[in-house]
Amino acid sequence: MKRRPVCLVCLFLMLCLYVTDLVGISMINGNPLPVSVQKYISEHPKLTVSGEVQNCQAAEYSLSVYLKQVCLTVGSEQIPIENIKVYLNKEEQIQIGMFLRVCGKLEEIPGSRNPGEFDSKQYYACQKIYYQMKDGKVCDKSTGYSYFGQFLQEIRQKAGTILDEAAGSYAGIFQAMILGERGNLDAETKMQYQMAGIMHILAISGLHISFAGMGFFRLLKKAGAGNGVAGAASAFLIYAYGIMTGGSVSAMRAVGMFLVLVGAGIAGRSYDLLSAMALSAIVLLLDAPAYLYSLSFLLSFGAVIGIGALTPEICSLLNLEKKTAKSLAGSVIVWLITLPIALRAYGEVSLAGVILNLLVLPTSGIVLASGIFALPVGIFVIEIAKRVVFPGKCVLFFYEKLCEVVGWIPHSTWITGSPQLWQCVVYYVMLGVAFAGLKWGKKAAGEKESKADKSGLANEEKGDDGERIRSGMRRRKAMGNVVAGMFVILAVSFFGYHSRNGLTITCLDIGQGDCCVLKMPGGENFLIDGGSSNKKNTAVCQILPYLKNQGIATLDGIFVSHTDQDHVSGIEELLELCAQNLATVRVKNLILPDWNTTGEEYEKLKMLAEQTGILVQTAREGNLLKTKEAQIEILAPENGADGSDTNEDCMVMEVHFGKFRGLFTGDIGAETEKKLLDSMEDVDFLKVAHHGSKYSTCQGFLDVVSPEIAVISCSAKNTYGHPSADTIKRLEDCGAQVEYTMKNGAITVQTDGEGIWLDRFID
Repeated sequence: MKRRPVCLVCLFLMLCLYVTDLVGISMINGNPLPVSVQKYISEHPKLTVSGEVQNCQAAEYSLSVYLKQVCLTVGSEQIPIENIKVYLNKEEQIQIGMFLRVCGKLEEIPGSRNPGEFDSKQYYACQKIYYQMKDGKVCDKSTGYSYFGQFLQEIRQKAGTILDEAAGSYAGIFQAMILGERGNLDAETKMQYQMAGIMHILAISGLHISFAGMGFFRLLKKAGAGNGVAGAASAFLIYAYGIMTGGSVSAMRAVGMFLVLVGAGIAGRSYDLLSAMALSAIVLLLDAPAYLYSLSFLLSFGAVIGIGALTPEICSLLNLEKKTAKSLAGSVIVWLITLPIALRAYGEVSLAGVILNLLVLPTSGIVLASGIFALPVGIFVIEIAKRVVFPGKCVLFFYEKLCEVVGWIPHSTWITGSPQLWQCVVYYVMLGVAFAGLKWGKKAAGEKESKADKSGLANEEKGDDGERIRSGMRRRKAMGNVVAGMFVILAVSFFGYHSRNGLTITCLDIGQGDCCVLKMPGGENFLIDGGSSNKKNTAVCQILPYLKNQGIATLDGIFVSHTDQDHVSGIEELLELCAQNLATVRVKNLILPDWNTTGEEYEKLKMLAEQTGILVQTAREGNLLKTKEAQIEILAPENGADGSDTNEDCMVMEVHFGKFRGLFTGDIGAETEKKLLDSMEDVDFLKVAHHGSKYSTCQGFLDVVSPEIAVISCSAKNTYGHPSADTIKRLEDCGAQVEYTMKNGAITVQTDGEGIWLDRFID
């Protein structure tokens, strides 16, 4: 580090940013606007802003426009509010560099509302975007625009069109790899690549930059240009390419390092990879401190450290000389370095990725080259472009089959849950000890060899003494390697250890719907309902991320209270993913209410479960499911229920653990509540029926169950009037502590069978 002061500066900057975040200074996650401005924005439904168009992306139904240097109009005053994202009519004609005046509803970018859920607020904070405007209307726009910016935008659009026509069904992957455009990637491909551990090839990175930049540099050199001209021209090209592809963190990291490489060449100085990386990180962090917590930032720089710094050193310590051995070592090292980062983000990591990357990385250049060369050809003759891109399509077909094989392999993905920060620190300390063990073994063997050489005993002519010294050298080196291996295994295994104290109930914020996860004290896991009427892709966006975040690799059962969409849409989606081998979480049982008459949705759930090999069972009043340390009692539906009224014939269940009682009532109304009174008793936890409807949770029912904690799951904006003020009053009057997912996100209740602890995801 003494020879790399830039690296020390980078580490110091990261430490300073982390400390400022700990003490509450809003440089990373906080809204940088004054509280008075934030209040003004929240209190006014319609506002006017003005700014310069930085980027625009066409979606299916709207046009997303990113404005920079934005000012909020308050009377005659213009208040700077950084950058914003505006959703406009798709037909609006917008060009890069235009100045727009737009009116609409301005709202703060929402953050995640459940553990494991994607954090849009943090993602956009890296772009210094803290607000978005939906249903925006352009009040005024300038005639002038940025010719250079618009030129890059048109190149990107034209290139996307060519790839669409030339690459067919693989166009989305080509566009992601070459243009940084992931909007056309289908969800199945994303999930397959993530499960296989090869998602990184879809990001603009050093492979793209070095391929394009160095290729152009060599081309100019062959044309007779000097180092200065060739370097400056290639640097400009790569900078423009980084901007054109959206300026992702991995792209700008690679661009920054390439600029340092070119600058070093022009100045006649040596290039140091770690110093170049550190300088790129400093520039990015000073521009947007939120990158400190960005997954893309940490993974990108972590991979560079693994490939550029540690792999050559460790290969030298292990005396690895063959190319295959070095490649395998590099893949393992990058996997180890980025493991805590991936687990913090996803709660899971691909085990197959270590091997697959040995096949994918060497061949990804074929995809990249065929796509890039097809672009100029496609301008003139699209049929020839199809032939040019064909080798890349063959490679992508190969990747597709690899991903399918991985999907069939049990436990190819390791779900550990999201580790705490202290666990990550301990992990890296243990890796450091492992690295020190390797160096000690090498050094000890080297010192022994040096002594042998000086004394002349290393020569074979010296007989037993020489052999004894050589044997001692081998033992010391082997000992160092064994110590290193043990600490690596211990460090990785550290993430697989989980202790479970008591029963945990988590009510996820799934919008206008219901979803509860039970983590039983004996290690079993259950899902009670999972659906929403106002959110799509709830399995992918909320349910699965939460399960993986908590280290839940297996659901012992999914209870379906009834078949309304706001209770089963996510379950249906989850079962479909299981049928396609795209859900890394395993489901053992699907428990449906025992109805005489079943509808279309009921039969669909059964069919999906049976296709996947999930055992389908039915439950009714009197059934009892015993786990290792707790039990779940089914209170409804009654025997002979026909299921014609799905709400009143809901499955109702009560969880028993020690002295704790938790009641889950689905969407039952007052009629079923009255039927249950004779079997009811005082409960500690109540999942309030029907999202807080005024026709449920009647006074007589509450007089009997008298819950200590009552949780209402619903959307803040819904057309049903949930939760009803009457229901809330009845709950409060009976002494219940009422909690709302719409206010505080996921609500978690934990008990050891005696006491109860409550946690709100959003305070």
